[in-house]
Amino acid sequence: MYHHILVPLDGSPTSRRGLSEAIKLAGLTGAKLKLLHYIDPFSYVGGFESPSVYLVDLLPVLRESGKAILKEGQALAAAQQITADTVLIDDANDRLCDRVIAQAQDWPADLIVMGTHGRRGVNRVFLGSDAEQILRLAPVPVLLVRGVDDEADGAGDRAV
Repeated sequence: MYHHILVPLDGSPTSRRGLSEAIKLAGLTGAKLKLLHYIDPFSYVGGFESPSVYLVDLLPVLRESGKAILKEGQALAAAQQITADTVLIDDANDRLCDRVIAQAQDWPADLIVMGTHGRRGVNRVFLGSDAEQILRLAPVPVLLVRGVDDEADGAGDRAV
């Protein structure tokens, strides 16, 4: 039985689909959700900006966006009478997978539910796979929910 379900969110349709599945599970088991958003500012930095651009312009925008993503997720859970706490992580010293795993251990989570794009081949090599790393390293079961965009291109019938 699951009592604590951790749900990483990035605001994409794929992560919202993972949240939807987590809400369904929580409704069946009476579990609480913890919604996690990780700010990765380095994915937006080109290397030509001064540190002040990062600290003054970029980071506050990313924080506000993260808060909005978490608030939206919390509202979706509340609409189904599911309790959802939130955590916003903006320390870029670790990878997303490290932060999700640490949060799963600290809370402690019984399950991690997250959307996955299901990238393969060269795209996966160049973009990395946070879902794969979480799946490999998580101390609890992980439910990966395939994104809608992957089903549209026929990838939905392949294994993760």
